[in-house]
Amino acid sequence: MATLKRYLQAHVEADLKRRMVFVAGARQVGKTTLAHAVARAQRGYLNWDVPDDRERLLRRQMPPSLMWALDEIHKYRGWRNLLKGLWDGRRAGQKILVTGSARLDLYRFGGDSLQGRYHLLRLHPLSVAELGARSSGDVQALLELGGFPEPFLSGSARTARRWSREYRTLLVRDEITDLERVSDLGKLELLMLSLPERVGSPLSVNALREDLEVSHKTAARWVEILERLYAVFRLPPFGAPRLRAVRHEQKHYHLDWTVVPDPARRFENLVACHLLKWVHFQQDVHGRDLELHYFRDVDRREVDFVLVERRVPILMVEAKWGDEEPDRGLRYLRARFPRAEAWQISATGTKDYVTPEGIRVAPALDLLRGLV
Repeated sequence: MATLKRYLQAHVEADLKRRMVFVAGARQVGKTTLAHAVARAQRGYLNWDVPDDRERLLRRQMPPSLMWALDEIHKYRGWRNLLKGLWDGRRAGQKILVTGSARLDLYRFGGDSLQGRYHLLRLHPLSVAELGARSSGDVQALLELGGFPEPFLSGSARTARRWSREYRTLLVRDEITDLERVSDLGKLELLMLSLPERVGSPLSVNALREDLEVSHKTAARWVEILERLYAVFRLPPFGAPRLRAVRHEQKHYHLDWTVVPDPARRFENLVACHLLKWVHFQQDVHGRDLELHYFRDVDRREVDFVLVERRVPILMVEAKWGDEEPDRGLRYLRARFPRAEAWQISATGTKDYVTPEGIRVAPALDLLRGLV
């Protein structure tokens, strides 16, 4: 992992010259490695989960270095006031990097606002572009091993499967209990086991409620907890009255796409993660007003992904397992937004052409390597 420079490192280093930097992302996605790479030889790394480090933070006994990398301090209820005090009382040239395995923009437990004192950057799993993938075989390896550094760099499907099982257990038993009050961890783990089979379809909280035998409020809250910890993410539907689109049903995907058993849906999940990584990069680094949606209308026409900038589609993507004729939903939406790029990409297909409507049909590598 030491030889793999992550895609955010240069941007973290540049932003640290002006403000604190928060790097948020899923557990084991590479935040600690990135923090050490930025801090380099400076002995300024403190981890809230380490008792000695936690005591130093609580006593405000900070390292003498001009670079402080503070990991997982969002688990401390007063973390925002702590950071505000450290930043406002900093020495000239002091840099503060904060990393956490939860949505740091949401875990704001009381105290004064940190607004204007930090930049938030979200770190995602490895991707086709970040790895410099050059062949369909590289895409298949990523599909099988996942994008988290440890299982992917192992090169072993067996190691990846074991890692994924252990990761889910650690997430429920450690991360969630550190941050949330959940009375029935067994049913929450059952929820995590059932979600991968629902990837690719609108997620019904009511169906989850019935399967788990809990209240609608509880099922909705548990899904929100998994979102806050970057285990899953949801995409809202894109639509306008003239499109007769569905308005409320959301689709969900997993940061660890290897948990999805069906190959075609796993590939769709991989594409969702790649697109979200690019959207977050554009939002966090370049300040663009981008959102990722999907499209579905009352006539059951669908497009897997619609990337919107200032409420106008700029990219439509349909993910298929093999070579197929352009999807009718993609043709329909492309006709209504002819200025948007339209792609139908495949995991195993080899065809590469442009239709008369301007839809690019191509192997997934052609689109994904142009992201981040």
